[in-house]
Amino acid sequence: MTATFLTVGEALTDIVVHGDGHRVEHPGGSPMNVAVALGRLGYTSHLLTRIGSDARGEAIRAHLAESRVDLTPGSITGATTSTAEAQLDASGAATYTFDLTWDPDPSGLPDGITAVHTSSIAAVLDPGAATVAQVLDRYRGQATISYDPNARPALMGDAAEARERIEAIIERADVVKSSDEDVAWLYDTEDVEDVVASWRRSGPGLTVLTRGGEGAVGFSDSGRVQVAPPRVVVVDTVGAGDTFSAGILDALADKRLLGADRREAIAAMPSDDVAGVLRRAARLAAVTVSRSGANPPWSHELT
Repeated sequence: MTATFLTVGEALTDIVVHGDGHRVEHPGGSPMNVAVALGRLGYTSHLLTRIGSDARGEAIRAHLAESRVDLTPGSITGATTSTAEAQLDASGAATYTFDLTWDPDPSGLPDGITAVHTSSIAAVLDPGAATVAQVLDRYRGQATISYDPNARPALMGDAAEARERIEAIIERADVVKSSDEDVAWLYDTEDVEDVVASWRRSGPGLTVLTRGGEGAVGFSDSGRVQVAPPRVVVVDTVGAGDTFSAGILDALADKRLLGADRREAIAAMPSDDVAGVLRRAARLAAVTVSRSGANPPWSHELT
């Protein structure tokens, strides 16, 4: 299936601080990472974001161009580019500190969009959160809506308040993916699978929970499906969940399940098809965790 994607959300500079104090800067931001992964997989990939005209913004623009991602016209401002400092622990897991402004300009949005994805801070941080919701509402009549809450406690503040905003986006979505850590923080519970399964009652046809070394679990009309993760040597986890989200969309495109008219077909996928979607996404994410920074695979690396 030929698919055209629009991703909405923050692009920023990831400042990765390794355990030995070594610092490396990479273009990053959860939504941007998804747009990059889709561009590298060969799709037409648009990104509505907010970056500055400074050196960091230029590095992000170059990264996007190299990865075949088109910025929407209102994405570049005269302000400074936002940053996220990722402190890595001994296992490669990241803890983030942000310097972020989120007030995107949605002018000049493209036509012919097959699926829209948003994630992370973009959907909950004012003033841009309202813009994100408006963009999703604009495209919902024609496109599949994909969402990853990707909790960031340092910016989202009180979990209950963040949860209210996140659930408003979940109601607009057809596909929702989240990690067990994010769900546990948002709902203060160990019953994370029950939470993700319950999201389907508000509208999504497919909900997915990633569980790190335990693999991933999907929920659709066919029930619960679990897949094991690929074996891989983990360098760091930066961007892995974003690549997983892109992998879900890639698998759905391959099955010709994108677009508003395929909404019911996503929900009705049989268990074997859900498992195939999860395995495809996990395979792509495994490449990302095997190397430093948010560096999703190119299509030629998957053959």
